Amino acid sequence: MLHFRTEGFNGCAVKYSPFFDNRLAVASSANFGLVGNGRLYILELTPNGIVPYKWFTTQDSLYDLAWSEIHENQVLTASGDGSIKLFDTEVADFPIQNWKEHNREVFSVHWNLVAKDRFCSSSWDGTVRVWTPNRPHSLLTLPTHSCTYSAAFSPHSPDILSCVSSDSYLRVFDLRTPASASNHLTLQALTMDWNKYRPSTIATAGVDRTIRTFDIRAPGQGPQTVMLGHEYAVRKVAWSPHLSDVLLSASYDMTCRAWSDQTPPGALGRMGRHTEFVTGVDWCLFGSEGWCASVGWDESLYVWDVRAVMG
Repeated sequence: MLHFRTEGFNGCAVKYSPFFDNRLAVASSANFGLVGNGRLYILELTPNGIVPYKWFTTQDSLYDLAWSEIHENQVLTASGDGSIKLFDTEVADFPIQNWKEHNREVFSVHWNLVAKDRFCSSSWDGTVRVWTPNRPHSLLTLPTHSCTYSAAFSPHSPDILSCVSSDSYLRVFDLRTPASASNHLTLQALTMDWNKYRPSTIATAGVDRTIRTFDIRAPGQGPQTVMLGHEYAVRKVAWSPHLSDVLLSASYDMTCRAWSDQTPPGALGRMGRHTEFVTGVDWCLFGSEGWCASVGWDESLYVWDVRAVMG
């Protein structure tokens, strides 16, 4: 297990690069994201441990990030001042692009894995917006009318997008149709993720400490699986890019846990090295199928092997 301290900044999100097997990025905030600066860390895994390649300090907190799918050196960030910034690791100090249409905190950004010239953002202002890096204004605004914690494109379709918001709905949008959504009732969700192998399966989790999976083809059936075990709210879920039934969760109970949604669904193991809220987790796309990274409010990034905690 490798460790890196984001000194003075509390981690909010972590993402592995889709281009380099030894590079990852962390979005962080001073003072737990309540007030003060943010910092984007670009880190590299080396034989000597985790080494900072570069960092960018911002005027406001950073809550999320997404690596570009079309340029190996570019990273998007979601900021507390309502802006979205695009940084280039080879350009010093300042972002190369800045978008400012949201009028509240931007809480998530996600790059489209199919139509790689598009990305989306979600905000506490009750909207999800779709963008392209080549234009100064958004392409599309999707109203949710409530604080929207997370939004993501389906990895199987360029036009399907989902989000979770404070009104307890998981919404699924088809961008080929007018802006209305299929609503799937859940309890208040903070996070969601699309399964990488089953195109209609989504996992959600949130303040009720429960992870649920849904089949978007049959919203009336309710959750397919319900997984219990966390003691406080679940802040992040991420399906494995290697195994169709395995997902990771990060929780305010200071643990990360691995789960399977296949029969019988349940926990496979837990990692308890964090000493504060765990806010972000991500899988490495490269190499053997268990490596992941987690960040938390304890100013710590851990890189670890899920297989080591799966018994």
